[in-house]
Amino acid sequence: MKYFHSISFVFSLLFINLFFNGCEEKSKTDVAKVHWDRDMCVRCVMVVSDRKNTAQVRHPDTGRKYMFDDIGCTILWFKEESIEWKDRAVIWITDVNTGEWINARTAFYDTENITPMAYGFSAHKTKDTIKPDQEIVDFKEVTRRVIKIGK
Repeated sequence: MKYFHSISFVFSLLFINLFFNGCEEKSKTDVAKVHWDRDMCVRCVMVVSDRKNTAQVRHPDTGRKYMFDDIGCTILWFKEESIEWKDRAVIWITDVNTGEWINARTAFYDTENITPMAYGFSAHKTKDTIKPDQEIVDFKEVTRRVIKIGK
């Protein structure tokens, strides 16, 4: 009987360990829940409230998440803080039309929007949601322009 209790105790510990490690791994890959009008931008410390222009960054090694009110703040934070892991970081941004979280590096951006920090770049999951007369740029070009604006 004592042997049975020892075995069940060991299995219980294994189950608990797997459960918590599984949760931890999930939190490293999923988008963090946003507490709208309470969470603050890591760079400018403005409250995150624009559901169509918010960005998040996940540290590739630790899974820590950072919230931004504008893609411009995200890019300048990488530069100003000399973030060494910026090329490996997972960056999400909300689609300007749906509010869905999308990959910021593969998103398409238009350039004439009212955004929280006035950089003007809003993300789209596909090109077809951008009006034909609007300029379309990629993440690399957004990065170049934000650094040039530099505010």
